[in-house]
Amino acid sequence: MLSNKNIILGVCGSIAAYKSATLVRLLIKAGANVKVILTADASNFITPLTLATLSKNPVYTQYFEAETGVWSNHVELGLWADYMIIAPASANTIGKMANGLCDNLLTAVYLSAKCPVYFAPAMDLDMWKHESTQQNISQLKNFGNTIIAPNSGELASGLVGEGRLAEPEEIVSFLIADIKSGMPLLGKRVLVTAGPTYEAIDPVRFIGNHSSGKMGFAIADEMLTLGADVTLITGPTAEKSANKLNRVDVVSAQDMLDACNAYFDNSDIMVMSAAVADYTPIEVAPQKIKKNDSDFSIDLKKTTDILASLGKQKKSGQILVGFALETENEEHYAKEKLKKKNLDLIVLNSLNDKGSGFKTPTNKITIFNSDMVKTSFETKLKTDVAKDICAEILKLTTK
Repeated sequence: MLSNKNIILGVCGSIAAYKSATLVRLLIKAGANVKVILTADASNFITPLTLATLSKNPVYTQYFEAETGVWSNHVELGLWADYMIIAPASANTIGKMANGLCDNLLTAVYLSAKCPVYFAPAMDLDMWKHESTQQNISQLKNFGNTIIAPNSGELASGLVGEGRLAEPEEIVSFLIADIKSGMPLLGKRVLVTAGPTYEAIDPVRFIGNHSSGKMGFAIADEMLTLGADVTLITGPTAEKSANKLNRVDVVSAQDMLDACNAYFDNSDIMVMSAAVADYTPIEVAPQKIKKNDSDFSIDLKKTTDILASLGKQKKSGQILVGFALETENEEHYAKEKLKKKNLDLIVLNSLNDKGSGFKTPTNKITIFNSDMVKTSFETKLKTDVAKDICAEILKLTTK
């Protein structure tokens, strides 16, 4: 759940700051990228060197390092983060956050952050119970921040009661559970196909196409972000996913058909974005074909139409999405394919549109649903196009 997520950990002046070392280790172990910001008082309890060593990143303590001339850009740090955790969050810092005070790097990054913010208070019992502290906490909640409530126990003062920082394991578990709760496709199994297929002519040559797989990989990654359990069946491609998914590599159209059939029945959503060959050689030469003649021909046969085959197998409740790459009469062919192959959505892109098609970082799409309702989008990066496609699929899951 935290794999490759960027997390800023803010550490405030509290004896509980020693727990931040364990927290960093747990976040790193979960696959996150962690950057730590210490307040000036926090450095009295735990050293930047300790946290830099554990996080494998420099630790930030102030806006400007006079000795090195390095400026810590609070805006860039805020934009970098997928999540921000302030643990321990002292009464002082909670007050500053609640009232928009910005006299240190941590609060400046907080005010710049666009991501979800979690704060785990740590303070003595009387400070925790004070009305001003509780009002500040209520204000932070109203701002949309999420509290990781403190535990009860023996405190540094010797008092016993609320105010003890949640244990690092509890903080990580809370974070993961909260992320999961906001994932609309949690528990759904999604099958995505991507890339081209290669149809062998001989041991050296093949028939293929220009598909890079970028669109399919972007969709698979977005589905993971939405909480789905994703299987990606991909033809030959140099594309990689930074996320942990079930990747199945195939070569030919028959390979892809076999893999799709293996996963189809247990899938809730199927997005068929691969560019599968329509024809394959009837016979594959066992040895490299020599170029002896000036003319050369190959007898071809049709491959199985994977999308149509899955459309016939589709059960009630399953969602099947197809793609149509056209060069003429685009909308007519797309709608015909949608109906003929029993699809729930079809994503149309035209090679006539600039910035659309194979091997480009961008795409321009039009989506039709089973009621033939048309939704058009502007040219966007394929990662953003994937978000649009998944958003249309989400509409079907809520019907």
